[in-house]
Amino acid sequence: MHWRNASPRRWHNTPSGWGGLDRLEQEGWIDAQPDFAESHFLNGFGHPDGRFRFAPDWAALGPRAAGMPALPDHWPVAEPADADHPFRMIAPPARQFLNATFTNVPESLRREGRPTCLLHPEDGARLGIATGDAVELGNARGRVRLHARLAEGQQPGVVVVESLWPSASFGGGAGINTLIGSAPAAPNDGAAFHDTAVWVRAA
Repeated sequence: MHWRNASPRRWHNTPSGWGGLDRLEQEGWIDAQPDFAESHFLNGFGHPDGRFRFAPDWAALGPRAAGMPALPDHWPVAEPADADHPFRMIAPPARQFLNATFTNVPESLRREGRPTCLLHPEDGARLGIATGDAVELGNARGRVRLHARLAEGQQPGVVVVESLWPSASFGGGAGINTLIGSAPAAPNDGAAFHDTAVWVRAA
């Protein structure tokens, strides 16, 4: 994307056709939504014949398409839980951390408090873990220390670590990425942030 500096404080995204800060300041907002027909695909989809494709051409989208299902279906490629790692872990951003930039904002830090893992109360009772207890999560890649919060909305067997916390915020200085694999995901080498199996125990 090419940007043109028109003046010390006026930037324009020249290829977009939407103008720059001058237009935004004058109009207050810019409606970039496509018209009704386009946004509802009344004139077809982005293929020469305009038809929707239920069977995607995965090979055209990336180098790791082998084995992907031909039609929309469940594809069991996530790291499976097992006897040694009975929990599936996901690590979405915490509510106050849209991205890592916000982990330097005092108000965001105050609202989040500290790194926490959410557990279903049944899992907590079975493991002898209560809200506020220090816990460890681990797998063959390493271990992470943080605090637990029991949450009724959790699915049993799933632990949620609301993340983007810097590593120094965790006990021992090992952040949540310690547990997450680096193998590229299909079809085009994406990251599998939510495909992690772990054990959980009281610290």
